[in-house]
Amino acid sequence: MIHISKRGELSTGKTIMIRAIAITLAIIFCAILTVITTGTNPIDVFRAVIKGSFGSTRKMWIFAQNTAVLLCMSIAVTPAFKMRCWNLGAEGQVLAGGMAAAACMVLLGNKLPNWAVIACMIVSSIVIGAIWAAIPAFFKARFNTNETLFTLMMNYVATQIVAFFCVLWENPKGSCKIGVINQTTNAGWLPDLGNKYLLTIAVVVILTAMMYIYLNYTKHGYEIAVVGESERTASYIGIKVNRVIIRTMILSGAICGIAGLLLVGSINHTVATTIAGGQGFTAVMVSWLAKFNPLIMVVTSALLIFMGNGASELATSCGLNMSFGDILTAILIFFIIGSEFFINYRINFRKRGKGGSENV
Repeated sequence: MIHISKRGELSTGKTIMIRAIAITLAIIFCAILTVITTGTNPIDVFRAVIKGSFGSTRKMWIFAQNTAVLLCMSIAVTPAFKMRCWNLGAEGQVLAGGMAAAACMVLLGNKLPNWAVIACMIVSSIVIGAIWAAIPAFFKARFNTNETLFTLMMNYVATQIVAFFCVLWENPKGSCKIGVINQTTNAGWLPDLGNKYLLTIAVVVILTAMMYIYLNYTKHGYEIAVVGESERTASYIGIKVNRVIIRTMILSGAICGIAGLLLVGSINHTVATTIAGGQGFTAVMVSWLAKFNPLIMVVTSALLIFMGNGASELATSCGLNMSFGDILTAILIFFIIGSEFFINYRINFRKRGKGGSENV
């Protein structure tokens, strides 16, 4: 009675309409769930969610900054994902880059001019982030190891390295935390451009534009797309697949290193095992929802940060547990992911004719 078939490519207008319907249904479902489980007016809940990101000028800047950080990690993993090389190590690569920046601040902060410290931070963060991704890339290219497990395990290695240095450089003693680095001298603190949130946003905007151009208008981007479709086809037309794998993973790691640099040098001025906040894994969802398009990732990143901020505000304004906000976020994401089915597939309902044949 029901036949599912692959759709042809839908127009942009129809795709947007299907996603809009999915979001509308998600909001209705969330409203019903809110009334049933909490007895709270859903209008008050939605108002609190909006207030979490746009309730004040400061909240709007924080929302933009957090969106930029998540977006930076998302565009970092995108080239590898488009190549069907599953880099789940963004969390560790960010930690490695952040640890490199923090080391420069601690060890060189009182020995070099500020501009030299910042230059060392930039170079070391990018290089260490790239190396952290290059290690599993080499084994993938040379020995065909499972990059999913390898990059995942590298996250734990990076976490333990950061934990070791947090104890080594702890301040105050016994806290197992580094604390704010160079708080009195501001050595190694990245310039704030007149607004402490603006530098991170500006850097990520530039990276996003460059990544879009790289993936869509360069030879390297073309090679990534071909390798992602078929490694055998790529080899047949002369593309050196192993080289592309290593090169692309290094690029992913380098951008993660920049994210770590921004977190340590511009936002937190310290490093901790939780500095990435799990966003390296959230970036996987952002990249997939946007279908590896860096421009659409701006929207998906903003949506997830918006819902996350809303969950925090619910606990303050409505007295609801933060977990309830996470439930609403999960429902919204579920409906958005579900809409992809209707974008990619068509459902045909059949009814049986008099002669026993089926008519669509």
